[in-house]
Amino acid sequence: MVTATFRFYEELNDFLAPSLRRHEFSCACARAATAKHMIEALGVPHTEVELILVNGESVGFDHLLAEGDRVAVYPKFESVDIQPLLRVRAAPLRVTRFIADAHLGGLAQLLRLAGFDTLYDNGFPDDEIEALAASENRIVLTRDRELLKRRTITHGCYVRALKPKDQLREVFDRLDLAASARPFRLCLTCNAPLRRIAKNEVGERAPPGVLARHTQFVTCDVCRRVFWEGTHWQRMRALMDSVTHPSAHSGLTAD
Repeated sequence: MVTATFRFYEELNDFLAPSLRRHEFSCACARAATAKHMIEALGVPHTEVELILVNGESVGFDHLLAEGDRVAVYPKFESVDIQPLLRVRAAPLRVTRFIADAHLGGLAQLLRLAGFDTLYDNGFPDDEIEALAASENRIVLTRDRELLKRRTITHGCYVRALKPKDQLREVFDRLDLAASARPFRLCLTCNAPLRRIAKNEVGERAPPGVLARHTQFVTCDVCRRVFWEGTHWQRMRALMDSVTHPSAHSGLTAD
């Protein structure tokens, strides 16, 4: 066994036992234990970690811990430039795509509303979430920290908020999504692209009163639902503006 000293910063403390939060503490480690092994043994999913310093030098997850090492573990940085240091992932994902677990159906719909490709099925087992995240380069969204500890999940986000709108704001803030949002581009139900449809093609898929009041429509080619700018759209528009900016793209959704 070797003994190392650990210090976790900011929101990473939420995952620790209360007695270990926001201060240095010593911990016995198995010989040949890696930084990743010990960080997760203490309760912190590796997907929540952005930077590890051992004795003041940045290291990767595979760094072997030695007697007397001092380990500092940091989450995503909001304002500090760490470009010269070694991030624990080789590169960010080029396209922001998500997969949400069974507890985050409301969040999945709101991310689709914001234009982010988000897979969701409340029947997805953890093994399938892990496989899809790896094969399709998706960020895993979950309230299950054990899921984020799975080896092949490289990008993930532990969602702390309980209500979907609060969860949306949390994910937008943590992952800096505002500039990437393209609201009202995807079907909330199917995650498929929406396309414009002529009024005379809508037929019986919208109530007669809607056809009388509105001229612009879009449809999903998977579920064939038709969407228009009704009162529900106005509420969703206000939500999108609150997480992006006042000049966010306008669009359509169902009434």
